[in-house]
Amino acid sequence: MAEPYYITTAISYPNGKPHIGHAYEAIAADAMARFRRAQGRDVRLVTGTDEHGLKMVQTARAEGRDTLEYADEMSGYFRKMCDDLNISYDAFVRTTEPRHYEASVAIWKAMEKAGDLYLDRYEGWYSVRDEAFYDESELIDGDGGERLSPQGTPVEWTTEETWFFRLSKYQDRLLSLYRDNPDFIRPESRRNEVVRFVEGGLKDLSVSRTSFDWGVPVPGSPGHVMYVWVDALTTYMTGVGFPEREGEYARFWPADVHLIGKDIVRFHAVYWPAFLMSANLPLPKQVFGHGFLLARGEKMSKSLGNVVDPMDLAADFGVDQLRYFLLREISFGQDGSYSREAIVNRVNSELANSFGNLAQRSLSMVFKNLGAVLPAAGEADEDRALLDQVRQACETLAAEFDQFAFSAGLEAWMGAVFACNAYIDTAAPWALKKTDPERMAAVLGTLVVAVRELAEAVKPVIPASAEKLIALIDSGKDGNPIAQPTPIFPRLELGEEEEAAA
Repeated sequence: MAEPYYITTAISYPNGKPHIGHAYEAIAADAMARFRRAQGRDVRLVTGTDEHGLKMVQTARAEGRDTLEYADEMSGYFRKMCDDLNISYDAFVRTTEPRHYEASVAIWKAMEKAGDLYLDRYEGWYSVRDEAFYDESELIDGDGGERLSPQGTPVEWTTEETWFFRLSKYQDRLLSLYRDNPDFIRPESRRNEVVRFVEGGLKDLSVSRTSFDWGVPVPGSPGHVMYVWVDALTTYMTGVGFPEREGEYARFWPADVHLIGKDIVRFHAVYWPAFLMSANLPLPKQVFGHGFLLARGEKMSKSLGNVVDPMDLAADFGVDQLRYFLLREISFGQDGSYSREAIVNRVNSELANSFGNLAQRSLSMVFKNLGAVLPAAGEADEDRALLDQVRQACETLAAEFDQFAFSAGLEAWMGAVFACNAYIDTAAPWALKKTDPERMAAVLGTLVVAVRELAEAVKPVIPASAEKLIALIDSGKDGNPIAQPTPIFPRLELGEEEEAAA
């Protein structure tokens, strides 16, 4: 039976439409899921929306909307983004679903049974935008002297009766977890931040609210709803059938990796494992905190007017082209920058001019000169050397993808594409047509094998384009003629206004 692999994205907060950061994370998770499936793993990819919390209530109220009706609409945008970007998710979980309420109540009761929940009064700083509590020592001063969270969001002093989770009890166990499992938090810079935070001392965490009722009700405690992060994190288990302990849960939990933005590492690497330890449930194997996407080096914000709808980029440049750019351009785990001209330049130079042109030239020559019948690969030293180089590059891509190093893997892959283009230029099959047609056929056969292997290797990143190319080549098996090839990556163009601004 195939070995299971379970990967999740963060559960997106839908108080606004999806932005490019949501698309980036979904694309990375999907590329990894497809890569693992290609290795023969039994993959489960779960995504979804985290719809509770005060921020949703306030946003819906500001629009004069019912909160659930607003959540229904906004969650739909996130699901559509995943569908439009060809994200191969196995479950899309909404925290407003009855099955998720059941899972959240189950983990709450398990933490209660462990003696880790108690009723007390909370007084402290709370950021509605982050849905997070902050200690006085973590706050920073804004330009106007106002107190802000470490993320630069407004905080307000909050006083209310709440349930507390004995987070302090798990400080030593968490530090042991990080020490004994160095890959639990990646990349290393995130791990170091978390270790420093926990070593600084953990205070018990407020895990319920009474000031609003939009959330999962706390069992046996009327008027209390669960702190949004308790139920949001539980989504990862809802997605594999928890609280049922058989079936998908038994097969896929614990998750192999939670793929998240670096700004929510604390919730996933401190609170979540502590909740699971308390509930006596297995911990995820890894939390990977990727970097931010910056627009021309600047953080995106509505006030700067640089928030981009990822679906506009996909519509203008192509879904596979956008997927390729985001994973190729940015070293995964670090912050990265993007712009429309950067997308055009990268896609044109690597997909259109290099890989797309290689495939088009090779297959068109087969179609025109060999009756559309694919020839066998050549046996000459240079033919074997090229195919060895291609296979080596594909193995390097796999080794890099194994570590979430998408950009490095694609760089190795591009090296093989360049080698194929150098081979075709040197061999000049168009000249061999007259002087040595047999050698021309061997060269083209070698190129077809190389192109197919390169397409197979890059398929997790550009699935639709790669599948189209592979299907064309595979249609020529058993001597069947292939259809006339068409370019898979047309050159992209910037508009005149963008050209002037670039």
